[in-house]
Amino acid sequence: MRRIALMVAAAVATLARADNQSVPDAAAIPAGYREWKLITVAREEGKLDDVRAILGNDIAIKAAQEGKAPFPDGTIIARLAWSFDSLAQSTQAFGQPQSHVAGQPKNGVQFMVKDSSKYVATGGWGYVQFDGGKPSNSAAQRTCFACHSIVKERDFVFNGYAAAPGVHP
Repeated sequence: MRRIALMVAAAVATLARADNQSVPDAAAIPAGYREWKLITVAREEGKLDDVRAILGNDIAIKAAQEGKAPFPDGTIIARLAWSFDSLAQSTQAFGQPQSHVAGQPKNGVQFMVKDSSKYVATGGWGYVQFDGGKPSNSAAQRTCFACHSIVKERDFVFNGYAAAPGVHP
């Protein structure tokens, strides 16, 4: 538990912002985020055209499993994305594209950080995207809230917790 608390504190401190805007002043990607638990998987079509994994720190996972909204402060949600590629062997076996897999990483790595006192103007959430390991410009980050505002009733989080088949949260 102490390790989790230190990791969350470090991630929040890393993504903490210096002003009262919706954009965290992020210097680095939170350590260990790739080991966070899976909230869900999503397919994004259109201009973005990717497949994504939505991960959460322990605070996010507990709240998502319990269906809690609003999420508690300290919640961090990560979005990883890859190209959505047809598996060549599957196409060969079935004579048509049948199975698709995660291909090359794309569209950066994004984080939502819940801190209701720091990010008042954006529903308690700070947003940051890393491209090539570096935070994107603040103008790009500010666009996140506009899209997320459509799911205000779900505390600005698009995806709910996807339980394993046959298992109910």
